[in-house]
Order: sequence, then structure tokens, then C-alpha cells
Amino acid sequence: MLKKLCIALIIGLLCLSPIAAENWDSFAGDVSHTGYREGNSDFVTNLWTFSLGSPIHSSPAIYEDVMYVVSQDGILKAIDMETGEEKWDLDLESPTNSSPIVHSNRLYVGCEDGLKAVNIKSHEIVWDYDCDNVESTPFFYDDLIYFGDDSGHLYGLDTNGKVQMNKKLDGKLKSSPIVVNDSIYIGSTNSKIYSVGTDKETNWDFTTGDEILSSPAFVNDTVIVGSSDGNLYCLDESDGNLEWKVNLNDDVVAPPTADEHDNSVYVGSNEGNLTCLDIRDGTVKWSHATGAKIQTAAALKKNLIAFGSENGYLYVLNKYTGQEEFTYNPGTFLFNSPIKSSPVINGNSLLFGDDSGHVYSLNIDKYEVPGSAHLFYSIGVLIIVIVVAIVLIRKIKSRK
Repeated sequence: MLKKLCIALIIGLLCLSPIAAENWDSFAGDVSHTGYREGNSDFVTNLWTFSLGSPIHSSPAIYEDVMYVVSQDGILKAIDMETGEEKWDLDLESPTNSSPIVHSNRLYVGCEDGLKAVNIKSHEIVWDYDCDNVESTPFFYDDLIYFGDDSGHLYGLDTNGKVQMNKKLDGKLKSSPIVVNDSIYIGSTNSKIYSVGTDKETNWDFTTGDEILSSPAFVNDTVIVGSSDGNLYCLDESDGNLEWKVNLNDDVVAPPTADEHDNSVYVGSNEGNLTCLDIRDGTVKWSHATGAKIQTAAALKKNLIAFGSENGYLYVLNKYTGQEEFTYNPGTFLFNSPIKSSPVINGNSLLFGDDSGHVYSLNIDKYEVPGSAHLFYSIGVLIIVIVVAIVLIRKIKSRK
């Protein structure tokens, strides 16, 4: 009887204990780049817009009920996902094109002067590691933070900022690494993708026809990555042998997003198409044209896929057919800004930034969008154009 009471007491205490926050350990949240969290929050998705003041190329990171995003000029913002209000900010004092990751109340982000660790409770930089420009988004694995820099070094730092790995590879490592089964996969501007063991030994490398800026995705024992030679490559994880490659007609800078449940991989190209291919053999299932470069990863939720284009539109498509469910143009045509920030999804909230320096929260399930921050400017321009037209017409008539 006493044993049963003890068990019941332990279960009760566990139920009362707060649920640990889900970490955001990599670019787009996982090795498949789905950019999705189920969302354990109890708030209702709200529509809002928030200005950071300078272009946003960073993809947001989600932790608890807060979204973390960094502007190109190095300002980190913590934004309440329910209200769209700023909770706190921090000047990283260095420009950045890397995306943040968050693990156990510690945020890690690359900057032009190296990698920085931020305590999200005290809002302070707790350490920074001085190295060359870090555009590579870090990956947290087995208590180490892995990333590359422009000097071609692949680093592994512990949570105190001490170097545990420093391996020199060729080219610039702008690609964001993934780590699976003690193997690190990362692309280089020297046209190669590398597989490096966490024991610091190189497993294999594979050479493509041009530099690799795309970040690899992992699915079904394969590594999938794009190259600026216009091809998407699928490689065997164990030996780097080519499973298949497909030419997408222009540079593939965008990271691929893999959906193992549907055997699909989604990737954008500089030709302006978001293409869905079969993971097993590279067969093209469908392709959706936007007319401008696509360099964001696509976020995946159930039957929907969301991505941005440099034409200033955010697209949400049916993942099976490639047909548009809805689009959002925050620039209202006249003030279009390229979207290079890869979207993420928390529950029903679809979040992304653009080159105008704004972050947006949409409801992906109800296809609801916030009012454009540029709407009043567009109306003002339209009024000016109408007034000028009326004046010109009157002048022309008065001369007759």
C-alpha cells in the first residue's frame, strides 16, 4: 500500500512540474528543416507586425512563448509571440546574417566577429568566441555547439565557449551544419560537402560543380543539399555516394526541407521556383513559379508548405499539389521588400521577417494576415499620384 502511495505521489509531482521548453537546436529547428513546432502554448494566434529597423536575413528561433530574431545590423529582439510586443533587446555589436539557436535558456548566434552566447534570462552576452565571419547557423549536439566560419574552420565549442573541435577545411563555410549519429555535414564555397565525425576525423567529401551555400538536410539515411551549379544532390550518409541529382536550372542557395512521411523534399532556386521532388529517386512531383529568387527554406505544417520569395511575397501552398492556398504581400506592391528570412511555424502562428526590417505573425490555419505596415504609405503615394494627374489634366485643358 505504501509503495502505491509513493508512486502516486511521484506521478502527482511530475504532473505539477512545469514542462521543459523544447529547444531550438539548429537552423529551422531540426535536421529536416521543417521549421515547425506543435506549440504547447495556450495563447490564441494573433496577427501583428514588429519593426527591427534594418533588413532581416535571420530565421527566427522559437523557445517557450518567445520568438528570437536578429536584424542584419546585429540587434537581437525577444518578441512575445502572442502580442507581438518586445520583451527585451540586445545589441550584439556586430552585423549578422546567421540565425540564432536556443538551448536551455542560452542563445547562440554567429556574427561578423565570431560566435556569441547570450543568457536569455539575464539578457547578457556570457561569452563570445573570436573568429572569422560566421554566417553559418550553429547546431547544438551532445553539449557542443558546431559551426563554420569564412576562414574554413569547423568548430565545436562547449557551453562555456571552450574549443573542443577546430578542424580546417577548404573554402568558406557559410552553409549551416547538421549533426546526425556523430557525423557533421556541412557545405563549402570550394564546391564540396563534407562529412566529419565528432571525433574530428573526416568521413568523406563530395564535390559538386560550384560553391555550396545551401544548408544540408537529413532524411531516410541520406543527406540532401543544393549547389550553385543548379543541382540538388542526394547522397548516402555513410559513404557520400550519389543517390541522385536533379538540375533545377539555376543556383540552389535555399536549404531543402524534407518530409519523410510523404517521401518529399521541397527546395527553392534562383530561377524562382519552389520544387517538390521524391526523396527516393529525385522525380519532380510539381513546381511552383514565383518569378523571383527563392533563397528561404520552406516551413512545413501538415498539408501546407510556406516560403518567401525575393518578389516580396510569402507563399503558402498545398504540399501535395503545389497549388496556392494563400499569399501575403506586406509591401502592398509599391514597397515590396525581398524575403530572405526563412519562415517558422509555432502552432497556428507563421512567423518571418523581410528586408524592410519587419517581422510578421500570420495565422496559417485561418489564412489570416496582419494589416500591412506600408499600407498608409501606399495610400499616400496613390493620393499624390491622383493629385498630380488632376493638376496635369487641368493644365492641359487650360491651354486648349
